[in-house]
Amino acid sequence: MNVDPLNAETFGQDFFTLFDLPRAFALDAPLLDERYRAAAGEVHPDRFAHAGDAERRVALMMATRVNEAYRTLKQPLSRARYLLTLSGVDTQEDTNTAMPAAFLMAQMEWREAVMDAKADRDVDALERLARELRGDASALTAELQTALDTAGDLDAAALLVRKWRFLEKLEQEIGDAIEALLF
Repeated sequence: MNVDPLNAETFGQDFFTLFDLPRAFALDAPLLDERYRAAAGEVHPDRFAHAGDAERRVALMMATRVNEAYRTLKQPLSRARYLLTLSGVDTQEDTNTAMPAAFLMAQMEWREAVMDAKADRDVDALERLARELRGDASALTAELQTALDTAGDLDAAALLVRKWRFLEKLEQEIGDAIEALLF
């Protein structure tokens, strides 16, 4: 892999191309890490300390882009969003709250369980809920891989991203509640 920080074409590459990886949700994480380290080394601003101002600015912009690409591809939820964006799909996470009835019922039950555990100051119950949510997020990872890489069902993938976003917010709420109870 050769990242030329002074090449405008390199800067415009999608994140998968930047790291010479296939454009897919399933990702070889160790290979991503390896490619990131190589790219980050090639564009590190220290390598351009004695270059002109313009070259240093371009190298800094490229280093920022490499870091952004890595963070995006490293996290499954952000990788799914990015793949959908590349396909022209807006996940509408902030505007589309339509969900299947079963998921809406589960949301209500989770929220109720969180409220009860907070009211009871039951950290163990909150930690159990957090584990359950992580398990559900793990299942969504498998479903996203099928929707994006196998079925090519972008609408289903967008719905799964919205579900995962809800789980992520709820897990954060649980974490905040645990922290508030412990400290």
